[in-house]
Amino acid sequence: MTDQSRMMEASLPSSAYLDDAAYALDKATIFEREWFCAGREEDVPEAGDHVILNVAGESILVVRDRAGALHAHYNVCRHRGARLCDAQNDARWGVTLDAGVVARNMIRCPYHGWSYGLDGRLLAAPHLQEEPGFDKGAYGLHKAGVATWGGFLFLNLTPDAAPSFEDGLRDPARRLGNYPLHALKTGPTISYDIAANWKVMLENYNECYHCPGVHPELCEVVPEFRKNGGIHLDWEAGIPHRDGAVTYTRSGTTTRSPFPGLTAEEQVRHKGELIYPNLMLSVSMDHAAAFILWPQGPGRTRIDCRFLFHPDEMTKPEFDPSDAVDFWDLVNRQDWAVCERVQSGMAARVHDHGYYSPMEDYSLDIRRYVADRHGR
Repeated sequence: MTDQSRMMEASLPSSAYLDDAAYALDKATIFEREWFCAGREEDVPEAGDHVILNVAGESILVVRDRAGALHAHYNVCRHRGARLCDAQNDARWGVTLDAGVVARNMIRCPYHGWSYGLDGRLLAAPHLQEEPGFDKGAYGLHKAGVATWGGFLFLNLTPDAAPSFEDGLRDPARRLGNYPLHALKTGPTISYDIAANWKVMLENYNECYHCPGVHPELCEVVPEFRKNGGIHLDWEAGIPHRDGAVTYTRSGTTTRSPFPGLTAEEQVRHKGELIYPNLMLSVSMDHAAAFILWPQGPGRTRIDCRFLFHPDEMTKPEFDPSDAVDFWDLVNRQDWAVCERVQSGMAARVHDHGYYSPMEDYSLDIRRYVADRHGR
């Protein structure tokens, strides 16, 4: 082995980012098996509230019951498979079907009127429930796993074989334990449609070798990103800003108060977490930027960037999130532009795989993560 080969390690093969078959494998072994971030608890705030989410092509109904508990179900009736909630379909045909979450306390199928509790139990099957031997308990809705952490909502499409939710969040929960993530509320949200594979975005997030060339404005706030690709930085302790800067805005300052409970270091540093497979979380002393990735195919990803603030700040008459939102939007667009160049460049016939340099050490995680779940 040459010195150069020891220094430069091969990335995943180009086909892992380009091929339909590779995306299908990602879907089957990762999106359908792992805990997938699907939003915030505040998206379903009150009893009877619900949302319909498309997770890896599966329509999932998330609803909050009268006791405040969240439930997640596949959006399909156990009888003949009709969609339970589908307002877009009704609108397309100019009709209103008596279906979906009805009176905020039950779920009704439009086809034959089968009705379910918010917890998924079959409550009524017209003309069948009186039949001898018909067991309503055998026909509850197909469940999806649902869990929460830090105010984030996670779903699992194969709950009977789901990995431990707590184990997967143990390290991020420890590192971000002083931040009141559960109490934060969503301010602006920017959605981006990016012509790149979901893994390209995760790898980009996990290294700062690219920062000096791609993010000059960010490096003005965090000069350490210009040094050695950021490999020397202690992400556990947080990333220091330049003198006088405390947060991710163009000036590095803000009028918003620090989150309560932060240490002196956390009040002047930035922390980032990559929570596989689809949550990138960047936390400053006054706000958080949460990037929720929604893979759409081998070469397309939607990212919802939700900006989270403390509700005490949001109620102030002078509250203006634009200093953080505008700065992040610039940094984001720089990232997405270069990620699209990576995606298109990998399609060249001469590109079999790329290389990870020593400065991209953290990006190696994506190889191990994907390989472990693919079973090879």
